Amino acid sequence: MKQNSKTKIIGKKVILVPYKKIHVEKYHRWMQNEELLELTASEPLTLEQEYEMQISWLEDEDKCTFIVLDKSILDHTGDEIASMIGDVNLYLNNDGCDKEAEIEVMIADIKHRSMGKGKESLLFMLRYGIDTLGITKLVAKIKMKNEKSLNLFKNIGFIQTGESIFFQEIELTCHVTNNWKKGLNEQTDAYQIEEIK
Repeated sequence: MKQNSKTKIIGKKVILVPYKKIHVEKYHRWMQNEELLELTASEPLTLEQEYEMQISWLEDEDKCTFIVLDKSILDHTGDEIASMIGDVNLYLNNDGCDKEAEIEVMIADIKHRSMGKGKESLLFMLRYGIDTLGITKLVAKIKMKNEKSLNLFKNIGFIQTGESIFFQEIELTCHVTNNWKKGLNEQTDAYQIEEIK
């Protein structure tokens, strides 16, 4: 999405940056992992296909993605690639009366899981989607066996609205209300958005 192509979101634990060409090789290595492919319901791509996908993410106005960087590593090394730990995505769908988006978060680097980095990434993407893109309804489709992710979404106010035995997925939904948005803003007090020069 061109709208977020010069946007950086800074928090306490993570920094979200647009998915750029420099990120592709490490991202591609992550997506060779069978567990990540299964948990994200993804198909393996060749490196060339991954470069094409990165361009698609940049140019397609109904897809918004940020690469998740570990803030501490970036602050100490200045190395964006070494700081990469995951990604967070929105797939926009404006067919109904709500401005709807499907949301996904992935912390690919195992040693960075269960440290609040996925939660901060998710909360920041929610805030960006609501404040900047005008999203009013959010949907997450999560593998049934991914209990940590299911709990994360439920704990921030998503409710189960569907289940697919065939795909082994649970669908969770959140309608953005003023009360829910107030709670989101309270949980994202560290949220800083900057333009990348």
